[in-house]
Amino acid sequence: MLLLIKMNGGRLSTMNINKQGFIKAIYSILLCVCLTGCASHSGSEDVQIPENSPGMEEENTRMGYDEAIEAAAKYMENMTIEEKAGQLFIVNLELLDQRNGNYYEWKKCTKAMKKAINKYHIGGVILFSRNIAGRKQTQRLISHLNESSPVPLFVTVDEEGGDVARIANNGKMGTTVFPTMEEIGNTKDASYVYDMGETIGSEIKKLGFNVDFAPVADVKTSELNIEIGSRSFGGEPDKVADFVSAFVEGMQSQNVSSTLKHFPGQGSSNGDTHIESVNIDSSITGLRKNDFVPFEAGIDAGADFIMVSHISVSKVTETSQPASMSGLIMDTILRGELGFQGIIITDAMDMASITSNYTSAEAAYGAINGGADIVLMPLDLEMAYNEIVNKIKFGKISEERLDASVLRILAVKYMRGIMEVEE
Repeated sequence: MLLLIKMNGGRLSTMNINKQGFIKAIYSILLCVCLTGCASHSGSEDVQIPENSPGMEEENTRMGYDEAIEAAAKYMENMTIEEKAGQLFIVNLELLDQRNGNYYEWKKCTKAMKKAINKYHIGGVILFSRNIAGRKQTQRLISHLNESSPVPLFVTVDEEGGDVARIANNGKMGTTVFPTMEEIGNTKDASYVYDMGETIGSEIKKLGFNVDFAPVADVKTSELNIEIGSRSFGGEPDKVADFVSAFVEGMQSQNVSSTLKHFPGQGSSNGDTHIESVNIDSSITGLRKNDFVPFEAGIDAGADFIMVSHISVSKVTETSQPASMSGLIMDTILRGELGFQGIIITDAMDMASITSNYTSAEAAYGAINGGADIVLMPLDLEMAYNEIVNKIKFGKISEERLDASVLRILAVKYMRGIMEVEE
């Protein structure tokens, strides 16, 4: 069984071991060593924050995982609880400036955004089509957002190709338009998908993005599936796995983080978590045989992020709890069984499957308590952030648990050149 993963130069490799719990012990030791500052950085290798000028040729500088962990641990020594807690959130711009509603088309970084970035110490932002008007405007917006943050931001986007392409579907952006994943799965091969990942990574990096919420790793096994639809490479687990692996390798060859979504796999769903609670009728055997296969391939390929869905899997968890709050799904299965040691991020927490059943505070605490590292787009940032800070201060979330997530987050920021090592 694939359990232990070590990242070397930005890639993940696996080792076969007999006992499932061994990986947790090893990783705990790694965290403990890094957090106590047993090693010191030599300063021999600096990573520069990428310049995002249009047309500029960039070297895809990479820091090794061990060195990134060391740099992250050292940086964390001077962070407050509030600063660490803020790293657990990636937010849309409307949460930073709420004067014009939940879906206002912010295209500039406002004073209110700058103030909120520093108040909540956020880890990153996500941009949508409504925020992207042109190349120079997007570059300026991202630059000004980053200038406002003491810790460089994850700047994220859903750029899957096909219908979900916030950048390419805007003709003014001048980036490559790709077919749907369904069409690619029917007509192309893995080499095409590698080139697609490489191209998307290169093009969005020039704009200032450093994380892509792609590829979709769901195996579509239900024709009634409206949420995934044409976003999946198909219904054959091995084929989807090959394509997912190729996309990850192509994307991250450009030093842009990729994200496998939507764990534990919602290709069999007949509902839409954007508008309702959804339970899938899958057993753990079925998940292992079909749904987990592309995620395991993506983990092997070195994916930095995995996004966890809000679906529930009652046959596995014996509850209606969303996967995005489930310790069994995220900690026991994704970390323990599949051996993923990168960043676990929730799907957007402003979706009706969450907001109809949980407050922003309950959802954020549930996600972090269940094993997530990052909460994406809580409906109410202030409520969610304050809940996490208070839970830490009152011992409901241990500082060791907080540090484990922040270490993963900052390590990826160092490894992808988002943060730089200071002399």
